[in-house]
Amino acid sequence: ELGWLESIPYIDRPPSPLEFYREWVSPNKPCIIQNAISHWPALKKWTSAYLREVVGPKVVSVAVTPNGYADAVFQDRFVMPEERQMPFMDFLDIVEKKVTSPNVFYVQKQCSNLTKEFPELVCDVQPDIPWMSEALGKKPDAVNFWLGESAAVTSLHKDHYENLYCVISGEKHFLLHPPSDRPFIPYELYQPATYQVSEDGSFEIVDEKSADKVPWIPLDPLNPNLEQYPEYAQAKPLQCTVKAGEMLYLPSLWFHHVQQSHGCIAVNYWYDMEYDLKYSYYQLLDCLTKTVKVL
Repeated sequence: ELGWLESIPYIDRPPSPLEFYREWVSPNKPCIIQNAISHWPALKKWTSAYLREVVGPKVVSVAVTPNGYADAVFQDRFVMPEERQMPFMDFLDIVEKKVTSPNVFYVQKQCSNLTKEFPELVCDVQPDIPWMSEALGKKPDAVNFWLGESAAVTSLHKDHYENLYCVISGEKHFLLHPPSDRPFIPYELYQPATYQVSEDGSFEIVDEKSADKVPWIPLDPLNPNLEQYPEYAQAKPLQCTVKAGEMLYLPSLWFHHVQQSHGCIAVNYWYDMEYDLKYSYYQLLDCLTKTVKVL
């Protein structure tokens, strides 16, 4: 039963807490939930004009990169974006192409930025998802707001969170791998670094010299180098598109790579995972994979 899914299932209504825990969380199985956020005012209200009016001149954190890849392996480094503080309306000008830039801009700060940087917008969504909070017996650790250009890509990785990813406008394109694909997915240790803008406007990569090396996945699942990583040919990625008004349940420890339509807006809820037997199984699989690689 480790590789049972051929596609991501849909359910046409929000489940009860017990149903969701039994059918999806416990078996660590993703799904796309329809009609779960149809009552949110954000679905109708979050136009560019509304966001300008409500957030407008407020200074927010924006990830800026030369290539659209933040928190990704580049030139044998794990490179993080420049975190630029800028008025939200200036960011919208770039997304709407009223101002041109050779760089790629993405509001993606994953520290509960919806509640911390955009509290004006929380009333248009929800501070938590009630049936998920009841199913897990906890509130989310973070609620994040995402808005960016289509060139902004999230590299393949996993999180220690139960993730409810809600698309408000546009589309998100996910490539997923179950935790059981871990033996086929390469990890290596990389020197962490950050993009910094030099005086002429170009980017340079500056090492975070005092930081420990970061384990990350160097492979691009959309164009995998199978000569360098032949094991990946045995992996079985699942792909799905989450449309406006839909919610993806992305279980903890699932690997995911994310693309988006231009100007896509999304909100996600991160609930801390339970470090239970599933986590122990994953740790065992991870250790065995590393051991086999050494041998």
